[in-house]
Amino acid sequence: MNERNANAQDSLKGIVETLYDQLDGGKIPTMSLPQRSKRNIEFDPKKNVWVYGDQQTVRTAKTVNGALMMLRTVCTVEFIDTMIRENRSSTLREMYYISEGWGHGKFGSQNESNLLAEDLEIMSRCMREDFRLRPEEDGARIMGDFTLTEKLKRGGTKRINCLDDVGESGYGIPYNVEKDNVSFVGGNAKFAVAIETGGMFDRLVENGFCERHNALLVHTKGQPARSTRRFIKRLSEERNMPIVVFTDGDPWSFRIYASIAFGAIKTAHISDYLATPTAQYVGITASDILNYKLPTDDLSDQDVNALKSELSDPRFKDDFWSSEIQAMLDMGKKSEQQALAKYGLDYVTDTYLPEKLANMGIPL
Repeated sequence: MNERNANAQDSLKGIVETLYDQLDGGKIPTMSLPQRSKRNIEFDPKKNVWVYGDQQTVRTAKTVNGALMMLRTVCTVEFIDTMIRENRSSTLREMYYISEGWGHGKFGSQNESNLLAEDLEIMSRCMREDFRLRPEEDGARIMGDFTLTEKLKRGGTKRINCLDDVGESGYGIPYNVEKDNVSFVGGNAKFAVAIETGGMFDRLVENGFCERHNALLVHTKGQPARSTRRFIKRLSEERNMPIVVFTDGDPWSFRIYASIAFGAIKTAHISDYLATPTAQYVGITASDILNYKLPTDDLSDQDVNALKSELSDPRFKDDFWSSEIQAMLDMGKKSEQQALAKYGLDYVTDTYLPEKLANMGIPL
């Protein structure tokens, strides 16, 4: 058991003890949590990220549903405590099925168990990874001249260079990327490019972009997993590495950037652990569609609604994003990263990215 696991164990026990003390004092147990909505997101100027505000949701055992939620909370804490003591781990999906043996405390759906895990993070001020709860999804793929050490399953550590010691798929980020599991050594990579699609990641790898420009390529696999965002955060903080985000040009891809730079609504309680406020967006933008005459698709009704929603999203409250989002709404078009292949397979690495990165002040 490491220090983070021990702290999580103590914090979770404290939550259960508070519920017990309320019951012992003849009171109906309650739990208070931040309200998880866009209306309760505010900017923290000290941390430079978006966090939950002061609006609270109070859960009480006064109702049957509330009492069942308290029971699930206690059962979940007991399950996590056992895993930490026995040095074991579980996926969120496994925890959902394990709850079938908790009687009235079992979850009604996977979403309920996922939300409770997040609730416990908020109340304990620890991270899910400290509870030894693993996500189902894999972390990102990494390619570039960057060396790290990773703890081995059966003890000891292994030194890995993410260019020389990996195959075509690159280095796979584990779910736990804290220093006790993954340590950064360094290398020639000078900046990192977080890339949404696997096709574009493979294009940059094949074209030798990481070697030619000392870049560390990170395939986010769409909306990035928490381990991916934490890895990027550590690159920025510990290695002072500039981070740029390269996605498709549509509202859903803009949200990938926002989650990397400022955090997501559902994880606003740990934005300071996951978000990288210095991350810059390299494209695709509405301006790119016009300037590079890219092939496009029409915006769907869902795209339009999402873009309009982003105009009021605090994560997009600056002149750049207001202008780009409005321009996309006005033209009614969106475009993909791989639309740049209109000009050939080398265009993105020989022309588009060098031009855009130079304008952003990223040294190549």
